[in-house]
Amino acid sequence: MESAISDRHIRQWLGVGMVLALLSLSACQQEREHTADAIDDADSVSMMTSYGVNTLISDSGVIKYRIVTERWEVNTVRNPSRWEFMKGIFFEQFDEKFHVQAYIQADTAWYYDQLRLWKLRGRVNIRNVNGLIYQSEELYWDGLKHLFYSNVFSRVVTPERTIEGSYFQSDEGMNHYVVTNSKGSFIAEDLDSKQEEQPPTEEKNDTTPPPPVRQAASKHAITNR
Repeated sequence: MESAISDRHIRQWLGVGMVLALLSLSACQQEREHTADAIDDADSVSMMTSYGVNTLISDSGVIKYRIVTERWEVNTVRNPSRWEFMKGIFFEQFDEKFHVQAYIQADTAWYYDQLRLWKLRGRVNIRNVNGLIYQSEELYWDGLKHLFYSNVFSRVVTPERTIEGSYFQSDEGMNHYVVTNSKGSFIAEDLDSKQEEQPPTEEKNDTTPPPPVRQAASKHAITNR
């Protein structure tokens, strides 16, 4: 009796094992779709991150700038590729004889290396050797056209005048600039000389800012010479 019972139990366990094996084989033959989490901007990490940077930058073999920043990230994964200065940036701009021509400072900056375009944001300040002071919340620096320009409120202070306007454009030395839709204060002699040098222009009601690299025509446009 004990032998018969043991054989019966063995056959039952063998049957259960075969069923489990068949179920396992069937599951292995079914196709499975493997998915992953979506990729966002946070996954496009920088290729290089440097801290406490104080370095010289050359252009065509000539040293043109000094960059001082707490954090410098180089990201070639994002399109367009860029350098990021999220902890602020400070520039010194040199002439060909390595004399300082201007100081540039901003809270945040991006440099699009393939476009040779700087974007400066948050408390942008520039001071040149002639005593000019420029202030704005946003400024672009086009390295191909050698221009500064801004489409937001800008303030220019010189020893002779103070000008404020909604559009600004200048050469890299801040020696020749244009401010449109402007207001400000001038000394009488400067205002008289400007009236003699420039013919009167017709007033226009259109206050739309001009394209970034084109000089706008406006009654309130003031050009420093």
